[in-house]
This record gives sequence, structure tokens and C-alpha cells, in this order.
Amino acid sequence: MSPWIAAARPKTLPAGVAPVVVGAALASTVSPINWLAVGACLLGSLLIQIGCNFANDAFDALSGADDARRVGPQRAVAAGLISPRGMLAAAGVVLALAFGIGLYLAALGGWPVLMLGLISIVCAIAYTGGPFPLAYHGLGDLFVFAFFGLLATLGTAWIQVAPAGTSEGLLAMPWWWWACAASLGLQASAILTINNIRDLSTDATVGKRTLPVRLGPVPARIYHASLHLLAVAGLLAAWLLTGRAWLLLPGVIASLGGAAVSLAVFRHHGAALNRQLARCAALELVTSLCLVIACSLGP
Repeated sequence: MSPWIAAARPKTLPAGVAPVVVGAALASTVSPINWLAVGACLLGSLLIQIGCNFANDAFDALSGADDARRVGPQRAVAAGLISPRGMLAAAGVVLALAFGIGLYLAALGGWPVLMLGLISIVCAIAYTGGPFPLAYHGLGDLFVFAFFGLLATLGTAWIQVAPAGTSEGLLAMPWWWWACAASLGLQASAILTINNIRDLSTDATVGKRTLPVRLGPVPARIYHASLHLLAVAGLLAAWLLTGRAWLLLPGVIASLGGAAVSLAVFRHHGAALNRQLARCAALELVTSLCLVIACSLGP
């Protein structure tokens, strides 16, 4: 595999796809879909995720977080396959492309879309870089929940419904849209948590104070399981209180898949967690597809 493709971390990219397809599906319940805008949202989300991954590859290598002790997949910069300068330049190009797409989306959804996009791009860099790297202070989960849950999902929906005059803003969106968006954000955070549990010992030695480092091995696994539990709770609440029968489907899938992944994370350690990381990403994608089905089939 090309080091550039590996650096994009394709197994975790479903986290960037899921919120966009769900946001479009939610909007489709009240407004016709602008498929060009959906495509732009999808591309923008993936570019921000890839740009964040590129920057993370470079900054973690420079900080020493990725070294010979690493048990996760090989990182291009740490392995000497790509220079730190080259990787950071690539991250800049990718995020600049995301900004260009954001300008088009802002023309559809207004200045709030532009602001959300700028915040997302800044956080993608600040995730492991800058004077206050979010991941090194236990705030990576918050960024992932916000971007890969609330912002990407509701931002996509906003762009669809705002031009049609069916919504006055994010806060005016149906509450069950927020519940679905939060559930996806929690599942995305669960993906990150598996990654951080796997790297717990090496992160601790270089001062990368992720939540698993702060919590410890067993509490971190309990935290991971709680993320799945809360994601299921959000989906089931949407089902119970809206009367949309098909919303039971993603809730059931998320509960069964979340239980299986959580149990596996408790049983496995080190490199064995790489498979669970991919399974967790697949679970989010399947959950999102079930949400799309639930929205398309109506109440």
C-alpha cells in the first residue's frame, strides 16, 4: 500500500462518511435533496479527516509518540517513508481544498457554515499540533464527537433545509436529529478510544495525556463501552418518542455491534485491538446506513 494511502487511514474514513449521509437522510424527511451539495459535504468531511490524519502523522512523529514501540499500523513519517515537512505540506493542501469546498457550501447555507468549517479546519491542525494540542490534553474525544457527530451531521442537514426556508438554525432542527447526530459522534469517539487504549503505554511515556492515559486501562475500557451504550440510548430515545418505527433498526444494530466490540476490547490488548478499531468503524457505517433506511421508509 502506498504510504500516502496508509497515512489517510482508510479503515477509519467511515467516520467521515457516516454523518454526512445521515445528515442528508434527516433533511430528506422535510426537504428535497440537493445531491451536489451532499457530494460537496462528503468530500469536505473526508478532506478534513484526511488532513487531520496527515497532520497527526507528522506531529506525533515529531513529538515521539510514534516510535519503534508502536503496536498500531506503521506511520509514514515515523517510519521515514515521508518527511515531516512533506506530510505537513500535504496536510495544508488537503485542508485548503476543504476550505475551498467550504466556500461553496457557505454560499448555500450562509456564514454559519463557513464558521463551522473554519473551526473544524483549525481543530484538525490543533488536534496534535500547535501550542495546545487537543489530543495531548484529553480533548481529542470532544473534537471527534463535535465534528464527526454534531457538526458534520447537522451541518449537512442545515445546508439542505436552510435554502428552502424550513429551518431557522441548528437549534430549530427537530430534537431527534440532534439525538441521531450525537449517537454518531459517540460511535466515532469509540473508534478513537480504541486507538488510544491500544497506544496507552507509549502515549503515557511521551506526555500524550489522552483520556485512556488519564483513566487507566480498565476504566478506559468501561468508558469505551459507555460510549456505545449512550449511542444506543440516543437512537432508542428517538424511536420511542417520535413514533418513527424504523428508527428501531439502527438502535438494534448499534446495541448488538456495540456490545460485541466492547467485549472484544475488554479481552484484547496491544496490536490485537487494530482489528477492533476497524470493526468499530464498520459498525458506525452500518448504523448510519440503517438510519438512512429508517428515514427513507418514513414514520
